[in-house]
Amino acid sequence: MKKILIINGPNLNLLGKREPEIYGSTSFDEHFAELVGSFGDHVNLTYFQSNHEGAIIDKLHEVGFEYDGIILNAGAYTHTSYAISDAIAGISSPVIEVHISNIHAREAFRATSITAKNAIGCVAGLGLKGYALAISYFLED
Repeated sequence: MKKILIINGPNLNLLGKREPEIYGSTSFDEHFAELVGSFGDHVNLTYFQSNHEGAIIDKLHEVGFEYDGIILNAGAYTHTSYAISDAIAGISSPVIEVHISNIHAREAFRATSITAKNAIGCVAGLGLKGYALAISYFLED
């Protein structure tokens, strides 16, 4: 059974409450339960969220040599964190970057992803479905 970790960064703990016109009205805990229900027989799926850059880096280091895939929505750190980008480059587990909104259709600063350079792929603008698409990719092997 494959092991996949979803890591969500800052402010994503507010999904369902924060800017529902952009991020929807479903909390990530609710969505995670749906993902486990859909994929649970095929994958050991775990979830981690932190508003702290160092905690995200620590989690990448902790699991980055033993998991079959990591799905990362680094939130605003996507556009600012060379440290998270370096952490992705330093691990062997493949990372897919996911964004709920279309980062290319929002403010100009959001169009640049510092972390994408070290990810194997990116999904943006497809809402919460992006997480399921990333899981499906990791299960294709």
